[in-house]
Amino acid sequence: MDALIGGKTVSNEPFESVSVGQTEVRVSRLGFGTAEIGGLYQEVDEADAHSVLDHAWSMGIRYYDTAPLYGYGNSERRLGRALSGRRRQDFAVSTKVGRLLYPSNAVPPGADIDRQALDGREDAFYRATPPVKVVFDYSYDGVRRSVEESLGRTGLDRFDILFIHDPDQHWKEAISGAYPALHQLRSEGLVGAIGAGMNQAEMLARFAREGDFDCVMLAGRYTLLDQAALPELLPLCLEKGISIILAGVLNSGILADPRPGSRFNYVPAEPFWVERAQRLQAVCDRHHVPLKAAAIQFPLAHPAVACLVVGVRSHDHLEEYPELMRRQLPAELWAELRESGLIPAEAPTPQP
Repeated sequence: MDALIGGKTVSNEPFESVSVGQTEVRVSRLGFGTAEIGGLYQEVDEADAHSVLDHAWSMGIRYYDTAPLYGYGNSERRLGRALSGRRRQDFAVSTKVGRLLYPSNAVPPGADIDRQALDGREDAFYRATPPVKVVFDYSYDGVRRSVEESLGRTGLDRFDILFIHDPDQHWKEAISGAYPALHQLRSEGLVGAIGAGMNQAEMLARFAREGDFDCVMLAGRYTLLDQAALPELLPLCLEKGISIILAGVLNSGILADPRPGSRFNYVPAEPFWVERAQRLQAVCDRHHVPLKAAAIQFPLAHPAVACLVVGVRSHDHLEEYPELMRRQLPAELWAELRESGLIPAEAPTPQP
């Protein structure tokens, strides 16, 4: 299913190679996110992580996203092992900066430690992590150190994309420290593209306005359920030639299973979001369309979007995505979603 939107052909072919911004970096339309294999919410052993990464490669996925935060280094190490022996020019990898990993007994005094124990555990999100603490550091030197340490964990000689990771409470440090460091690394040819990755649209729009970025990673804010990024961020990126890499299009799982207790934005969903997701489910049911198919295809239809990154632990879940991306969905589905006010009238949608 392709569409011509705003003069640009938008494709749902999952293994198509697409460019990032105005750079020479290319990624597959479907990318693999490694938070889950780092142990997000539940422990994942080495063999299972390696198996699903190998399966992603065999399917044709050639873009992989990671971060020091994901499993406190576990995802970077696991990804590096899985890609070792592959020709470096055949794949693209992004990682993130803004957090450093310190041995638990060597955290500097006064450090800004991330991920305090929220539920009585060592970490509220990642399981079976190494004995380290995650410390926010968006300084110029901290970013250079972060990149070197990530290269060491992955065993790679370079990264294709670097993102400033979740600087929600650290705008000043990110724009004055992290951004100049990434700009310099790009100027030196040590990275092909730079951007920021967040779970909010407002600060990403500020980065797009005030910096020279190639891409942004937007998690959960342009989905079938939540279109917060549509009024400002998406048209701004389209205007400036900044590619959007989508993550979290199922909004932490509520668009896979819209019921009380489902997660939205990483925590149990409030009733408003459950009710809205159930309304989306009802419309999809009337048109005999899987809710997940509509949830995957809707955000990909916007011409500012380069690719979709998905995080899974199993072969079966991974194999769903190409099938759902390619599935033909009726125009009547999108018409009813618009008429019911569940998606904005101005939002692009796939064309059959």
